[in-house]
Amino acid sequence: GNDNSEALPESMPSAPGTLPHFMEEPDDSYIIKSNPIVLRCKAKPAMQIFFKCNGEWVHQNEHVSEESLDEATGLKVREVFINVTRQQVEDFHGPEDYWCQCVAWSHLGTSKSRKASVRIAYLRKNFEQDPQGKEVPIEGMIVLHCRPPEGVPAAEVEWLKNEEPIDSNLDENIDTRADHNLIIRQARLSDSGNYTCMAANIVAKRRSMSATVVVYVNGGWSSWTEWSNCNARCGRGWQKRSRTCTNPAPLNGGAFCEGMSVQKITCTSLCPVDGSWEVWSEWSVCSPECEHLRVRECIAPPPRNGGKYCEGLGQESENCTEGLCIQDKKPLHEIKPQNLETASDIALYSGLGAAVLAVAVLVVGVTLYRRSQSEYGVDVIDSSALTGGFQTFNFKTVRQGNSLLLNSSMQPDLTVSRTYSGPICLQDPLDKELMTESSLFNPLSDIKVKVQSSFMVSLGVTERAEYHGKAHSGTFPHGTHRAFGTMQARNKAMYIHNLASISTTSELKTTALFGHLGGRLVVPNTGVSLLIPHGAIPEESSWEIYLAITQKESSLQPEGSDVLLGPEVTCGPSEVSVSTPFALTIPHCADVNPEHWNIHLKRRTQQGKWEEVMSVEEETTSCYCLLDPYACHILLNSFGTYALIGEPISDCAVRQLKVAVFGCLSCNSLDYNLRVYCMDNTPCAFQEVVSDERLQGGQLLEEPKLLHFKGNTCSLQISVLDIPPFLWRIKPFTACQEVPFSRVWRGSSRPLLCAFSLERYSPGTTQLSCKVCVRQLKGHEQLLHIQTSILESERETITFFAHDDSNFPAQVGPKAFKIPFSIRQRICATFDTPSAKGKDWQMLAQKNSINRNLSYFATQSSPSAVILDLWEARHQHDGDLDSLACALEEIGRTHSKISDITETELEEPDFTYSRQNGL
Repeated sequence: GNDNSEALPESMPSAPGTLPHFMEEPDDSYIIKSNPIVLRCKAKPAMQIFFKCNGEWVHQNEHVSEESLDEATGLKVREVFINVTRQQVEDFHGPEDYWCQCVAWSHLGTSKSRKASVRIAYLRKNFEQDPQGKEVPIEGMIVLHCRPPEGVPAAEVEWLKNEEPIDSNLDENIDTRADHNLIIRQARLSDSGNYTCMAANIVAKRRSMSATVVVYVNGGWSSWTEWSNCNARCGRGWQKRSRTCTNPAPLNGGAFCEGMSVQKITCTSLCPVDGSWEVWSEWSVCSPECEHLRVRECIAPPPRNGGKYCEGLGQESENCTEGLCIQDKKPLHEIKPQNLETASDIALYSGLGAAVLAVAVLVVGVTLYRRSQSEYGVDVIDSSALTGGFQTFNFKTVRQGNSLLLNSSMQPDLTVSRTYSGPICLQDPLDKELMTESSLFNPLSDIKVKVQSSFMVSLGVTERAEYHGKAHSGTFPHGTHRAFGTMQARNKAMYIHNLASISTTSELKTTALFGHLGGRLVVPNTGVSLLIPHGAIPEESSWEIYLAITQKESSLQPEGSDVLLGPEVTCGPSEVSVSTPFALTIPHCADVNPEHWNIHLKRRTQQGKWEEVMSVEEETTSCYCLLDPYACHILLNSFGTYALIGEPISDCAVRQLKVAVFGCLSCNSLDYNLRVYCMDNTPCAFQEVVSDERLQGGQLLEEPKLLHFKGNTCSLQISVLDIPPFLWRIKPFTACQEVPFSRVWRGSSRPLLCAFSLERYSPGTTQLSCKVCVRQLKGHEQLLHIQTSILESERETITFFAHDDSNFPAQVGPKAFKIPFSIRQRICATFDTPSAKGKDWQMLAQKNSINRNLSYFATQSSPSAVILDLWEARHQHDGDLDSLACALEEIGRTHSKISDITETELEEPDFTYSRQNGL
């Protein structure tokens, strides 16, 4: 306020009339930015009105006054205005806010108005508390807290859901009145979404960080079906009943049902008893028609429990007079016997015809039998009817002069032959005693390697089994190709349809007895394997070695943003000591890039704690890690429990997820359940899903696809699209499900499951066509096209695993290795020797893409042997001897002395397997 040079009196001379009455008093005001505010005052009767601000009179020149006359009363009405600027308010420093009031004079005295405060309006940018995302079960309470930014006047709060305002007056389940908080009393699926707190006053509006609310549904079991009929028609059997996790199905990452989906109990069925005839009764009295009867009943015993009724007649009749009966008043022997003669002729001709037919059938059978026998040589005997599919073959070994070159034009030496009787799939048909290794163990100065074709590799592998029959020398006997193909197809069908190799226990485990010859252990269909080199275990010593995968929740809890990249693998027993490193192969799900990942190997101690063994990129001589795109091959000297941990270095770190869609009919025949799994891209993770689905009757509907999930904190969306509108419908609010980033990136090691429930309008609808879209926001997307029949009999089967190794979980001795032992010894003897030209084991490592941490191999007694062990671990499925042969050829160790080799040894693996791998 400004000091007035003229003193304004507190009162003026009184006169007859009334005191001033304020018709309008000044209001509290806020200055927005730099705009001044106007305070006004109106009173009657009033001779003068002046403003007083902060206890001081405002100069009369700053007043704007208007005067009028009240027509109703004839009293004088005066109205006054003043401006208050931002500078005036900022310059005032007092114990209270800047204030102003007006004083009005009349003839009787003065009247004062209310005090009006003037404040500078503002709204700070940052919320004192942002709402936080939540995952809540359905029907649970949701409370989102919001404390708006400080401001004058105080900000009003409004809530948005998916950018739309929330009106609590329209939904009794929502309350937004409690101290700016949002309260949802009972969460519904429709309450899932992104919530934002909006604060606003007369100056500005502010938005909080969005909070994602996920309402999930834990799975619930349906009612048990009725018990099935006893599967045994007679005696002890079993009955079963089942239930499905569809009441409700788990949604939005909810937990799957706990417990068994199938129950079995024993049952006993009464065995059927077939009926049997009692003895014939006595003949009855001879009737007037010259016949008597006898009867029997099917009561010895009578048929029970569905048994068959007796076969044959229960009544017989025959003539009873022996020619003495009278017909038409004549003795029976005087009647012309024409009818009797006719009956006798028919019986005679029928017997002759049956005899001729029997002779003809016998002749045809003998002819066919001789013709089928003539197709086989004398060395092949069809004894499948007696031996259950086993046949006898004559194997003849081929010996060539040059052992390192395979040439189909060379004539085999047939002087050595041996007959082997065994099943059509052979594992070791060659007799080791028939082979010589006179010069193979002598080190060569050079090795000449030549690749004849993609089917045969000349690594000294020339001695092979050959089938011989007399009529077709050097070929399969007639029918062998047919039998082999049939058996192979049958085994494949059994694998795909029955999934007999899949374990449903909490631990996948393989064991075998190993000795000095070494061998290989494989946990079927998991990508986990263990290679024990030849000589790693001392002679005259043997151990029962085991290899196991822990399927329960891993005890290894990664810290920070670290993730578990593969299964927790245990090999043992721990007290076994080896003289050379063994190779452990563990699959992983990282998209390997050293700029984005730092991958560590960890081991569990005897106290149950985890310690770091090494980083994959680390230079160390204690162990060695070779990281391939889908597996890590580790050279170790001690058994134990190991796991791979990935530390993402940037947001571009990619975790590879396998997306698979399974489906099955619900208990309600009109419902069909789609179950979408997102799991680590490792064979063992996929096998776990297949095992669970096998128990629930699920069917793989489309070939699984790979999703590159980035560590960019963006969530995962799974949706079902393009459902035929007039044939199928999806339950409301379930067509799209969103999973938070943290649940995918650092959630449980178990696969992520999202279930969708579809309903068909008519039982006649048997075909389902739709799309399943799985995408990461601001990331990779995969679209799976579903085209299937919901009837199991019409459904097309999709293969589960690329390599079915369930038939050979353990291989002991030479047949476990792709490289023959004699060739391996020659390579080691050659490359372990230092060379002036640098063509030694380091060159062998380089040609096999081993370029890092070579100091580890330098500390080994035979670096080449360890490099070849690593090669064996990497090529257990393809057995790519072509690449090894080419690597040796590129090194250039070729010499004419190679022709001095006369013979090499190859342990022949399983016939079907060797063909598959090009040997």
